[in-house]
Amino acid sequence: MSAALEISGKGLIIAAPSSGAGKTTLTLALLRLLARQGINVRGAKSGPDYIDPKFHEAASGAPCLNLDAWAMTPGRLRSLAADEDSALIVEGAMGLFDGAPPQGKGAVADLARLFSLPVVLVVDAGRMAGSVAPLVAGFARFDSAVRVGAVILNNVGSDRHEAMLRRALAPLGLPVLAAMRRHKALSMPSRHLGLVQAGERADLDSFLEAAADALADSLDQDALLALMAPTPQAASLPQTPPRMAPPAQRIVVARDQAYAFSYPHLLADWHAAGAEITFFSPLADDAVPECDFLYLPGGYPELHAGRLAANATFLDSLRNAAQDTVIYGECGGYMTLGDGLIDADGTRHQMAGLLRLETSFAKRKLHLGYRDLTASDGPLKGAWKAHEFHYATTLKAEGTTLFTAQDAEGNALPDMGLLEGNVYGSFGHLIDRA
Repeated sequence: MSAALEISGKGLIIAAPSSGAGKTTLTLALLRLLARQGINVRGAKSGPDYIDPKFHEAASGAPCLNLDAWAMTPGRLRSLAADEDSALIVEGAMGLFDGAPPQGKGAVADLARLFSLPVVLVVDAGRMAGSVAPLVAGFARFDSAVRVGAVILNNVGSDRHEAMLRRALAPLGLPVLAAMRRHKALSMPSRHLGLVQAGERADLDSFLEAAADALADSLDQDALLALMAPTPQAASLPQTPPRMAPPAQRIVVARDQAYAFSYPHLLADWHAAGAEITFFSPLADDAVPECDFLYLPGGYPELHAGRLAANATFLDSLRNAAQDTVIYGECGGYMTLGDGLIDADGTRHQMAGLLRLETSFAKRKLHLGYRDLTASDGPLKGAWKAHEFHYATTLKAEGTTLFTAQDAEGNALPDMGLLEGNVYGSFGHLIDRA
């Protein structure tokens, strides 16, 4: 396809009026459809997210970016998005203009303004007909700096329903790129923190192929590719050093289904600054490799708590490493460093015992939002942009706190995290230096 040969270094944004419109499934379908045609394409996710990017990578075969307009500077965002050799499909989070209070900073609309990329608005049309027109018109006209360039209709019930929707939208002059029929088989399974992880789906490839086939049946691909606009180009950007200096030379990172939540840009910064980064699996009962800094990221240790508690090789080596190695745990990793973790069934599992921390999922409580964190000491000293998203209840947290904290509106929050000797941790996920 001739148009496909011309879209390297170009991109667009998939957004919607609200969560639940089908953005993720449609983004995955588009990534897989383009990739299987031999087009170099990569995905990006707006805002803080660990799960969707892994689905993007499975769909496209290329690493996925996190582009967070609340936590990252414009320069950082442009640098991450720059790539002359591939097309970029950005999946928005929540609704197009939904961001952090008080002014909505961090919405995917911020990326549309910064990059001057067109927005494809995904509308769940399952329960509407003519009302689709004022909805789309409102989003298209709300902000002149955010260009809604086309529409994809989702959950369309029939040919007659599609005709009604297209007729209503025709006066707006916005192309309808696709009208996706209802497909129960394309629903995405979820759990309390969002989608089931990509690595947990044995049927993932067949799901992605089915999604791509469903989109191909109605997509005007030539119109979609013609809509794409240039992304930032690396050659035109100022050369800057990595924003996040590595905390040590030899870094070991836990990586498996229990500890999957690490941001690629953070690890890439450390590596670009000369750090050696290796990985190991606590779930496989690997011993902690020799290193100067051990990073236990977030994930779902609560789903594997019994297995982790029985992994003596991992836990014993973790306790031994704490004697002379700096250890940092985020969220799930933080809970692992504590004394005990109570799962959703009320069963307590002994953890590493390196921090005086006891957490529980027997009584869930949502903690959600962006955080401004500041550490006064240790390898993470300084100010950070971060986020918190978990349902754990803290039953005990004793000792020296790690971070002072504020929410996105600048309101003071209780101090976060703990430090004891060489061991540090908190529920905050670090995104970038402030």
